[in-house]
Order: sequence, then structure tokens, then C-alpha cells
Amino acid sequence: MTPNQKQNFKRMISPRHVAFIGGADALIAIGEARRRGFSGEYWPVNPKRDELAGLPCYTSVMDLPEPPDAVFIAIPAALVIQTIKELSEMGAGGIVCYAAGFKEAGSAGNQLERDLAEAVGDMALIGPNCYGIINYLDNIALWPFAHGGYCVGYGAAIVTQSGMFSSDITMSQRSLPMTFMISAGNQAVMGLEDFVDFLSEHPETRAIGIHIEGLSDIPKFEAAALKALETGTAIVALKTGKSDIGRSLTVSHTGSLSGSNTFYDALFERCGVISVNNPSQFLETLKYLCVVKPPKGNRIAGFTCSGGGATMLADHGEKIDLNFPAFEDVDTENLRRLLPEIATVSNPLDYTTPIWGQPDVTLQVFEAAIGINNIDATVLVQDYPAKELDESKVFYLNDADAFGRAAQKFGVPAAICATLPENLDQETREHLISKGVAPMQGIHECLNAIQQVAKWEQQRSTILKSPLPQISPNTMFDHDFSYLSEAEGKSLLSASGISIPSGRMVNRAQCAEAAKILGFPIALKMMSSKLPHKTEAGAVKLGITNIPDLERAISEIRASVAQYDRKAITDNFLIEKMAVPPLAELIIGLHQDQQFGWALTIGSGGILVELLEDSKTLLLPTNANQIEKAICSLKICKLLNGFRGKPKADIRNIASKIASLCLFVQNHESLVRELEINPLFVYEDRTLAVDVLIATVNEK
Repeated sequence: MTPNQKQNFKRMISPRHVAFIGGADALIAIGEARRRGFSGEYWPVNPKRDELAGLPCYTSVMDLPEPPDAVFIAIPAALVIQTIKELSEMGAGGIVCYAAGFKEAGSAGNQLERDLAEAVGDMALIGPNCYGIINYLDNIALWPFAHGGYCVGYGAAIVTQSGMFSSDITMSQRSLPMTFMISAGNQAVMGLEDFVDFLSEHPETRAIGIHIEGLSDIPKFEAAALKALETGTAIVALKTGKSDIGRSLTVSHTGSLSGSNTFYDALFERCGVISVNNPSQFLETLKYLCVVKPPKGNRIAGFTCSGGGATMLADHGEKIDLNFPAFEDVDTENLRRLLPEIATVSNPLDYTTPIWGQPDVTLQVFEAAIGINNIDATVLVQDYPAKELDESKVFYLNDADAFGRAAQKFGVPAAICATLPENLDQETREHLISKGVAPMQGIHECLNAIQQVAKWEQQRSTILKSPLPQISPNTMFDHDFSYLSEAEGKSLLSASGISIPSGRMVNRAQCAEAAKILGFPIALKMMSSKLPHKTEAGAVKLGITNIPDLERAISEIRASVAQYDRKAITDNFLIEKMAVPPLAELIIGLHQDQQFGWALTIGSGGILVELLEDSKTLLLPTNANQIEKAICSLKICKLLNGFRGKPKADIRNIASKIASLCLFVQNHESLVRELEINPLFVYEDRTLAVDVLIATVNEK
């Protein structure tokens, strides 16, 4: 988004006048602008009609009284370009291009979309093939369907790459406060990254929700997400689509461990974006962010008027690492004096029905429990009765208001959550929001939101204190590549500072002499560029202890490789001194993606790669601190930390070695296309690359 487009986007979202170009669809859009309450000027444009929605039509945009601040276009794609050129020439503000038939329609549409982008000039444009934008704050809708939505003067701005999903959100029964809804469509001119950048500066927008099918500019998104972190505007992302973007290398293990979803997860973690996996969690997390301040930690005070609800809180809280700290003895005694005899003092606390709905008592209970133990957040479980069965609702509200006052007294973010999402009616939701209490629908959704928002608050500080250099997609990705032999790969790897086993590259006649020099036991491997995975071809023999066994191993390897691929047979062998058993085995992979650039994958290595599926992916550039954190998140870290009395590995040293390897491949990206070490043997104070696979770039 250029500076001029940014100014025109501001005109567009708070316009004085709107031109509606088209017929039936434009008619609906006028109705939706009226539904929203737009009080500016309406200018229908249609050469074949005298009026639209009771408003006189202009024959063309050139006949309009002045350049419109906003335009809604719903005409055939073939007519769009000329209309946009005319609007650009006259100095219009921004356009919602509802018209379809562009890149989503194939090759002809691709050219049409390029023409559209060129014609726009300094105007802002949403779409094409989109629903448009709703500004809930200023009551303007450039939108082609019936819509709903709730606004209290602040809230979440949502940007989606699906028009129907955006419409579904406006109709949701969750009372999510909203500032904007943007259906981005094809993003020919303004992309999701532009909207995030703009919205992060918007004072009434407390959180940004993004529905992503795919990003077109990763560095631009990273920059926008980091800007949002700086302004304290949390981003919640719902990523859909399972396609593997840009992954062409499938020979290595790390190639199979890292698909597009893994890269997106790594991107979100790097940028401090909260990632959710379903629409309900998407909306509930945004709601929590909009209504209360983020918790600073994971210490929670939970309340129910039911033992079952308390158990549900405790069970899921433990699963997602929320801490319900036990009360100290003095606090327990204080609570016992306030609670009925049948109550058991615990956290979560079932305060029981004898005091239910009595705010003079429950307020004291809530204050006593919330005001201790450095509580970071608090939650009360309440399922409200259905309409016409709600004579007891006043008692629920008594406790809800007492709970809210207690939380407010101690400055603790408060949520009231229904066990079942539908058991929190609109009137109650909006009442709670007015009191600064988040009305959450579903115990899991509520606790997940608290956990993720607390984690975001902590990550935000860390990321801003130690920013990483920006991601840079690799310029050599589209070059052809070929695999080095293991001996060649290890020679290259050694130059990066990674230790390799003692070994020699020899022909068959030299094997015995080399084995004697190295000393038994040894490993024997046939070297061939056609054997990227030697084990599958039977091209490896381990633990050879004497010359007769060596000769037999050579014959067996040749026979096995002949069955696998006769063209792969060579007379070249790598003989290495067998390494002593390690504390643990890791897999280290560095590979490239067309969109994301270099990525590092670390995981449990050797035969455990596919068995445990224990891996972590980081996008480059990264540093030793991030790598150490990734290693510590793995299951295999238990072995590295001295499992069952065994020695501990120097994880910091491992991370430093891997960080140096990352720099090596980035500095040699014109040479290295992919690198994998599997396994990397880990000892107390050193590492050893036992097997290496390196793909190198071929010159064009």
C-alpha cells in the first residue's frame, strides 16, 4: 500500500459519498449501506436504469458530482478496467470490486487482473472477487449481502480470504465486538499484509483476526505482524488449506517433516501471531482480547457453582499448562469461614449453591480467592437458563456482577464462560461486556484463549527485545540441483565447523589398507550420487571388525545395490571409524522454500524420525537462543538433559553449532540447496555428523 493509497483507503472507509455501479448487486449493496446506517450521499451509476433503490442513476462515473470517496463495483469483469481508469483519472478514493472473473477464472482472467492493478493508480482497491468492507465504527457497509455484527466503540478487525466465511462471522451469535470486516478477495492491489499494517495503527482496534488460505509476500507479512506487536495489537490467525507450497525436495527426511503448514506455524511463532485451528476458537480468542487485558502469566483462579464444572476447568487447564495454584493455609482458613460447610476449599473453587446468587457473600469469596497468590486471570463457569425458563437468571447475574467487581478491584482479567456455547444469551453477553468481563462460550475455548493470550503477552516482550533479521526468500530456489556423495557432503560440512567421523574415501582395492589405518570396528558405505538414501539400497555395513568381514561386506553391498539400481553401483567406498554410542541422536535439516526462504528443522534423529514425529521448524535467519528453545521443546530433550542418571549434553553448545551451520548455508546459498544431517550424534561436550545428505545448486 503506497502512501497515496493509504490516504485513499482512509477516505474509502469513512466516506462522505459512495458510488454504487451496477444493477441487482448494486441495489443490494445500497440496501446494506442503509441497513448499516450510512448517512452520506448515495450515487447509483447505471446507463440502463433511471433509478436504483429509489435513487436517480447517473449514466457514467464521469457524470458524478465529484470524485467519490468510495465505490462499489458490481459489473461484468470486461467492463471493470475502463471504469476503474475513469475513476482513477477523476481522483476517486477507494473501490470495492465485487466483480468476479479475474485470476480465479484462469489465464484470461490473470491478464485482466494485471490490467486492473495497473489501472488503479493511487486509489485503494479491495478485491476483485470479494465481498468488501464493513466499518462498524462509522456505520458504512460496502457489502453485497445481508450482514450483522456488533460494535461497542472498540473491538476486533477481521480480514478474511473467504467471502462466505466473513459473512458467517457477521451472523455469529457470540457478541464479538468488531471495528471492521474486510473480505480481501483476490488481493490484486491491497493484500492481507497491507490491511494488517493499516489496522495495527487504528486505536479502536484491539485485535486483528486473519483468515489465511495463503500469503503472497512473507517478508511483508512479517514486517506488518511485528508492527502490530509494537503497537500492542494482537493478531489471531486461522490458517486453512493443506497444500504444500513450494516444496519440491522430497528425498530428505526433513523435506517430509516440513510442509506449508509447518512453515506457517514457524512464521506465526516468529512474529508473535496467535494461531488457532477452528472458527469458534478464532472468535472466542478475539473476543477475550477485545474485552479484557492480556494476562501476564498462567496462574488462574477458577470458580463454579458445580463440582463438575470445577473438574472440567482443572482437567483442561492441566492439559494446556494453565496453573490453578492451591491456596496457602491462611487463605484456606479465610475461605472456610466464608463458604458453607459442604464446600471444599480448592482451586478451581466450587462455592456451592447455599450462597449462590447472594452477592454480599459471593463477593467476599471472589475477593478472597482472586486477591492472593499473584493470580494472572480468573474465570467463572455459568450456564444461563433459556428464555421462558429464566426466573432464576437474577441469581446468576448477582454472582456475575460480584465476580466482575472482585476481578476489577485487583486488576485481574475476568471471563465468565458457559460450559455449552449456546448457554450464554445475547443479553447476558452484552451485559458482561459492558462490565468489562469477557463472555466466553465453551470451557475449552475459554481456557485456550486465556493460555494463548498469556503466551502472546510474554512472547511479545521477548520478540521486541531481540528482533531477528527479516526473512528473505531465496533467489536460487528455481535452479536445478543434484546430490553430493556422502564423502563430498561431509567434506563441505566440515568447512562449516561441524565434526565428522574419521574416514577415508577409497576404491575397492584400497579398502583393507584404509581399515587397518583407521582401526576396527569400521563402517563401510558405497559412494554414488544415485544413492541419497544408502540404507534403503543396502549400501551400508556397520560394525565391521576384521578384514574377512570387510571383504564379505563389500560383496554384499554390491549385490544389494545391483538389485536396487544397477546404475548406482560404483567402485568407490567411504570407510569410517565407528563412533561410540551417543547420549541421543538428532536430525538437522536446512532446506529452502520458494516463499519462506531457508528453514531449519530439528528433531529426534536416526530411526526415530518417522516413529516419534518429534521435530521443530524455525525460519531463517535465527539465532542460538531460538535454536536452544526449539531443542528444549522436543521430546528427545529428556535424553539430552540426563535421562535416568546419564550425563547431560551441553544444549547451548549444540545450539551454537547449529546456528553456525545456518549462517554457513545462508552465506553459500548459491552452492547449497538443501542439507540434512541424520543422525547427528550428541555427546556431553561435542557432536558428530554420522550421515550427511547435501543437495547443491547446478549452474543454469
